[in-house]
Amino acid sequence: MESPEYHIPVLLGPSVDGLNICQHGVYVDVTLGGGGHSREILHRLSAKGRLFSFDQDADAIARSQREAEATQRANADALTMEADSTKSPTWTLIQSNFRYLKNWMRYYEVDGLNGVLADLGVSSHHFDDSQRGFSFRTDAPLDMRMNQQANLSAADIINSYDAAQLTSAFRLYGELRQASRLAESIVKARSRQEIRTTGELANLLTPLLGRDREKKDLARAFQALRIEVNHEMDALRDMLTAAVELLKPGGRLVVIAYHSLEDRIVKNLMRAGNIEGETVQDIYGRVQSPLVQVGKVIVPDDAEQAANPRSRSAKLRIAEKV
Repeated sequence: MESPEYHIPVLLGPSVDGLNICQHGVYVDVTLGGGGHSREILHRLSAKGRLFSFDQDADAIARSQREAEATQRANADALTMEADSTKSPTWTLIQSNFRYLKNWMRYYEVDGLNGVLADLGVSSHHFDDSQRGFSFRTDAPLDMRMNQQANLSAADIINSYDAAQLTSAFRLYGELRQASRLAESIVKARSRQEIRTTGELANLLTPLLGRDREKKDLARAFQALRIEVNHEMDALRDMLTAAVELLKPGGRLVVIAYHSLEDRIVKNLMRAGNIEGETVQDIYGRVQSPLVQVGKVIVPDDAEQAANPRSRSAKLRIAEKV
C-alpha cells in the first residue's frame, strides 16, 4: 500500500459519520483524491454495500486501483480458496468529472443513493506536485488542469482571454478588488512575451497587491484561475442538483467546502433546496425543500488544523433527503 501522505483527508470522521451509513447501502464519493474518505466508507459497508468513487485525475484513479488490487491479493492469500469478492463491498472507480454523476448512475443502472460525499477544492497532492502548476510557491508550467486531458490550461487563459474576461474571473472567483488592474497588467505584459509559468505570473501580479495581503490575494488570483480552468462552479451546481435528485428519502448529502463561493452554493441548496437559495413556502409559511439540514456547520478542531493546513478554511455541511 502506498503512502497516505498523497492526500490527507479533511474532517474524515465527522464527514463519514454524517453519511449515517447503512451497511448494505449505495454511496458515492465524488472526490476520490487520495482515497481516504472512500476507504473509510468501505470499512463501514457490508459485502452487499456499494461505493462509486469519482475523480477526473487519472493519477488518483490509478493509485486507488493499485491499492484495491493489492488489497484483493492480500485477501485472496489470507482466505486461500474462499472467494474474497463475497467478503468486501463493491467498489467502482470512475474517471470523470463529478458533474456527470447522473449520467454515470444511469449507466450503472443505479436508481437511488443512500449518500453522497464531496470534499471540494484541490487535493494536497495537486499542490505538492509542482509540475501541476496549482501553487505560486514553486515555479512551474501554468497548468492547473485537474483533468490533464482537458484542452484549456491556465496558460491558455492568461494568454488568450481579453481584459474583460480576465477581470470577470478575478472578481467573481477570486473576489479581488484590484481585478481590473491585474487583468490590464497581464494583457500588457503578454503583448511583449507570453506568460508561461507560475513564477512569471506571480512576479507580475505581486507588485499590484497590497503588502499586508500579498500572499492571500496572490492565492486568490491563482484560485480564480484554477476555478476558471476547471469550470468548478458549473460542475458543482450540476453535481449537487443531480445528488438531490438521486438521493433516496433519508439519504445524506455531505459536503466539505473551502471558500465562500462554493460554500454559498452548498448552503443555499441545503437551506432552500435550490442553488439560488430561493425559498418556497406553503400556505402555513413552512419552507418547502427536498432537504433538511442536519446539525450545525462543522469545522476542524485546532489539532487537525495544525496537522493539516489545508483544513483551516474547511466547512462541513450535512443535509438529509426528506
